[in-house]
Amino acid sequence: MNAEQFRQVQAFLYGEARLLDLGELEAWLELFTEDATYWLPLERGQKDPLETSSLVYDDRTLLELRVKQARHPRAHARLPLARTVHQVGNVTVLDETAEEARVASTLTLVEWRNEKQRVWGALVEHRLRRSGESWKIAAKRIDLVNSEAELEGIAILF
Repeated sequence: MNAEQFRQVQAFLYGEARLLDLGELEAWLELFTEDATYWLPLERGQKDPLETSSLVYDDRTLLELRVKQARHPRAHARLPLARTVHQVGNVTVLDETAEEARVASTLTLVEWRNEKQRVWGALVEHRLRRSGESWKIAAKRIDLVNSEAELEGIAILF
């Protein structure tokens, strides 16, 4: 991957974070391929989402449902919607083919909801698939640093 392509990958990840922070969930969802997965493992180093429980393991259909639920006027568990700031850093291309790139990054996320602020940290891996001049997310894995801790309900998207 040349320097310009790397800048495009960085810009894509920053753009994804910005959509989440602005609450543009439908536009965020459009970044995913039809066969995409979105995974928050429960255990550190978990190899397979099906071998043990996961915090979240969604396909594209379940992601669509999450977005619809966030917008539903009677989704009281999600109200008020959280305000977030996603800080993406340490972007590294792990490997690439002509069609895909596997990209690692770090994430610090500040969440403000119900008069309470929480800070999340994670190692993130995207499998990006080329789509014309840009990318689509074929898989996103978010390894929370505290995934094995007792977690109060997660009502945000990473």
